[in-house]
Amino acid sequence: MSKVCRKIIMTDSSYYDQLRQKLHVWAASKDGQKSKWLDYILLLPDMAYLLGALLLDPAIPAVHKAKLGMVIAYIISPLDFLPEGVIGPGGYAEDAALSAYVINQLLNNVDNEIVLKHWKGNGDLLKVVRHIIEVTDQMCGSGLWKKMMGMFNGK
Repeated sequence: MSKVCRKIIMTDSSYYDQLRQKLHVWAASKDGQKSKWLDYILLLPDMAYLLGALLLDPAIPAVHKAKLGMVIAYIISPLDFLPEGVIGPGGYAEDAALSAYVINQLLNNVDNEIVLKHWKGNGDLLKVVRHIIEVTDQMCGSGLWKKMMGMFNGK
Protein backbone atom coordinates (compact mmCIF):
# COMPACT_ATOMS: atom_id res chain seq x y z
CA MET A 1 0.00 0.00 0.00
CA SER A 2 1.34 3.44 -0.87
CA LYS A 3 2.38 5.98 1.77
CA VAL A 4 -0.29 8.39 0.52
CA CYS A 5 -2.96 5.73 0.97
CA ARG A 6 -1.70 4.88 4.48
CA LYS A 7 -1.73 8.58 5.36
CA ILE A 8 -5.28 9.01 4.11
CA ILE A 9 -6.52 6.10 6.20
CA MET A 10 -4.63 7.30 9.26
CA THR A 11 -2.18 4.40 9.68
CA ASP A 12 0.92 6.29 8.51
CA SER A 13 3.03 6.82 11.61
CA SER A 14 4.24 10.28 10.52
CA TYR A 15 0.63 11.51 10.21
CA TYR A 16 -0.23 10.00 13.59
CA ASP A 17 2.88 11.53 15.18
CA GLN A 18 2.23 14.96 13.61
CA LEU A 19 -1.38 15.06 14.82
CA ARG A 20 -0.35 13.84 18.26
CA GLN A 21 2.43 16.46 18.50
CA LYS A 22 0.12 19.25 17.31
CA LEU A 23 -2.47 18.35 19.93
CA HIS A 24 0.09 18.03 22.74
CA VAL A 25 1.52 21.47 21.92
CA TRP A 26 -2.00 22.90 22.01
CA ALA A 27 -2.74 21.00 25.26
CA ALA A 28 0.20 22.74 26.93
CA SER A 29 -1.04 26.17 25.80
CA LYS A 30 -3.44 28.42 27.73
CA ASP A 31 -6.27 27.60 25.33
CA GLY A 32 -5.63 23.89 25.62
CA GLN A 33 -5.50 24.00 29.40
CA LYS A 34 -8.85 25.81 29.45
CA SER A 35 -10.56 23.22 27.24
CA LYS A 36 -13.09 21.16 29.14
CA TRP A 37 -12.68 18.46 26.47
CA LEU A 38 -8.88 18.30 26.40
CA ASP A 39 -8.64 14.66 27.48
CA TYR A 40 -11.04 13.56 24.73
CA ILE A 41 -9.37 15.63 22.04
CA LEU A 42 -6.00 14.12 22.96
CA LEU A 43 -7.47 10.68 22.22
CA LEU A 44 -8.19 11.60 18.60
CA PRO A 45 -4.85 10.42 17.11
CA ASP A 46 -5.31 7.00 18.69
CA MET A 47 -8.94 6.79 17.59
CA ALA A 48 -8.03 7.92 14.06
CA TYR A 49 -5.33 5.26 13.89
CA LEU A 50 -7.86 2.69 15.09
CA LEU A 51 -10.35 3.73 12.40
CA GLY A 52 -7.70 3.33 9.70
CA ALA A 53 -6.51 -0.02 10.99
CA LEU A 54 -10.10 -1.30 11.14
CA LEU A 55 -10.71 -0.10 7.60
CA LEU A 56 -7.83 -2.33 6.48
CA ASP A 57 -8.85 -5.34 8.57
CA PRO A 58 -10.45 -8.03 6.37
CA ALA A 59 -12.57 -9.23 9.31
CA ILE A 60 -14.59 -5.99 9.33
CA PRO A 61 -17.78 -6.19 7.22
CA ALA A 62 -18.09 -3.82 4.26
CA VAL A 63 -21.05 -1.94 5.73
CA HIS A 64 -18.88 -0.93 8.69
CA LYS A 65 -15.94 -0.10 6.44
CA ALA A 66 -18.12 2.42 4.62
CA LYS A 67 -18.82 4.18 7.93
CA LEU A 68 -15.16 4.05 8.90
CA GLY A 69 -14.25 5.66 5.58
CA MET A 70 -16.84 8.40 6.09
CA VAL A 71 -15.47 9.27 9.53
CA ILE A 72 -11.88 9.29 8.28
CA ALA A 73 -12.90 11.61 5.43
CA TYR A 74 -14.65 13.86 7.95
CA ILE A 75 -11.57 14.01 10.20
CA ILE A 76 -9.17 14.94 7.39
CA SER A 77 -11.56 17.35 5.69
CA PRO A 78 -10.86 21.02 6.39
CA LEU A 79 -14.60 21.67 6.04
CA ASP A 80 -16.63 20.29 8.90
CA PHE A 81 -19.03 21.53 11.57
CA LEU A 82 -16.26 22.77 13.90
CA PRO A 83 -13.35 23.44 11.52
CA GLU A 84 -9.96 23.15 13.18
CA GLY A 85 -8.53 25.66 10.71
CA VAL A 86 -10.90 28.32 12.06
CA ILE A 87 -11.29 27.55 15.76
CA GLY A 88 -8.06 25.66 16.38
CA PRO A 89 -7.55 22.20 17.86
CA GLY A 90 -10.69 22.56 19.98
CA GLY A 91 -12.44 21.85 16.70
CA TYR A 92 -11.33 18.24 17.00
CA ALA A 93 -13.98 17.66 19.70
CA GLU A 94 -16.69 16.63 17.27
CA ASP A 95 -14.16 14.52 15.33
CA ALA A 96 -13.47 12.61 18.56
CA ALA A 97 -17.20 12.27 19.26
CA LEU A 98 -17.95 10.96 15.76
CA SER A 99 -15.01 8.55 15.99
CA ALA A 100 -16.29 7.24 19.33
CA TYR A 101 -19.78 6.82 17.88
CA VAL A 102 -18.56 4.63 15.01
CA ILE A 103 -16.15 2.67 17.19
CA ASN A 104 -19.04 1.99 19.58
CA GLN A 105 -21.16 0.71 16.67
CA LEU A 106 -18.35 -1.67 15.75
CA LEU A 107 -17.96 -2.85 19.33
CA ASN A 108 -21.69 -3.61 19.37
CA ASN A 109 -21.65 -5.48 16.04
CA VAL A 110 -18.34 -7.30 15.60
CA ASP A 111 -16.10 -9.39 17.82
CA ASN A 112 -14.55 -6.93 20.29
CA GLU A 113 -11.18 -8.66 20.00
CA ILE A 114 -10.96 -7.59 16.35
CA VAL A 115 -11.39 -3.96 17.38
CA LEU A 116 -9.28 -4.11 20.54
CA LYS A 117 -6.24 -5.64 18.83
CA HIS A 118 -5.77 -2.39 16.88
CA TRP A 119 -6.16 -0.01 19.86
CA LYS A 120 -2.85 1.83 20.46
CA GLY A 121 -4.18 4.27 23.03
CA ASN A 122 -4.06 4.24 26.79
CA GLY A 123 -6.91 2.98 28.87
CA ASP A 124 -9.82 0.67 28.30
CA LEU A 125 -11.25 1.42 24.86
CA LEU A 126 -14.75 0.33 25.89
CA LYS A 127 -14.80 2.80 28.81
CA VAL A 128 -13.23 5.60 26.77
CA VAL A 129 -15.74 5.28 23.94
CA ARG A 130 -18.76 4.98 26.21
CA HIS A 131 -17.69 8.00 28.26
CA ILE A 132 -17.21 10.16 25.17
CA ILE A 133 -20.65 9.15 23.93
CA GLU A 134 -22.17 10.08 27.33
CA VAL A 135 -20.80 13.63 27.11
CA THR A 136 -21.21 14.19 23.37
CA ASP A 137 -24.25 16.47 23.64
CA GLN A 138 -22.31 18.72 26.00
CA MET A 139 -19.10 18.47 23.99
CA CYS A 140 -20.62 19.33 20.61
CA GLY A 141 -23.98 20.80 21.52
CA SER A 142 -27.11 18.71 21.06
CA GLY A 143 -28.23 20.61 17.96
CA LEU A 144 -24.91 20.08 16.21
CA TRP A 145 -24.76 16.43 17.25
CA LYS A 146 -28.28 15.82 15.87
CA LYS A 147 -27.25 17.44 12.56
CA MET A 148 -24.12 15.30 12.40
CA MET A 149 -26.06 12.11 13.15
CA GLY A 150 -28.62 13.04 10.50
CA MET A 151 -25.87 13.57 7.95
CA PHE A 152 -24.01 10.46 9.00
CA ASN A 153 -27.10 8.23 9.07
CA GLY A 154 -28.49 9.62 5.82
CA LYS A 155 -31.46 11.50 7.29
